[in-house]
Amino acid sequence: MGIEIERKYLLKNDSWKKDSKGTYIHQGYLNRSEDRTVRIRIAGSNAYVTIKGKSQGISRSEFEYEIPVKDAQTMLDTLCEQTCIEKHRYQQTYGQHVWQIDEFHGDNQGLFLAEIELSMENEKFEIPPWIGKEVSGNPRYFNSNLSKHPFTKW
Repeated sequence: MGIEIERKYLLKNDSWKKDSKGTYIHQGYLNRSEDRTVRIRIAGSNAYVTIKGKSQGISRSEFEYEIPVKDAQTMLDTLCEQTCIEKHRYQQTYGQHVWQIDEFHGDNQGLFLAEIELSMENEKFEIPPWIGKEVSGNPRYFNSNLSKHPFTKW
């Protein structure tokens, strides 16, 4: 079983963005419930189906499988609940970890989130100077909720 252990933060500024080239991501949800989400994602030239379980603190089960891009596009167009998430994802190494920074577009324009994946919940890590408030426990910032209740409508 795959486990995702992730912490999520708002950003203080855009000093992380120097020379960063992001990957465009388009994702939608086949299922969004408290107990599970089923996501379709096209990231650059690859596509995935991801199943995530209910969050327990900053951990949850996660299973991700590559699928054909054409199939993913058809599912995004015809099967996924609306609104889909559009964003650019950037990666920045700080200390011993890679941070993923999402710059949202569309109905979530203006929102920037940074995530760090950990191997255990109490793992130590360095916090970059561009990191702001932690929002890991706030479901409002889950992508599945942002597709239902976009940032621009808060």
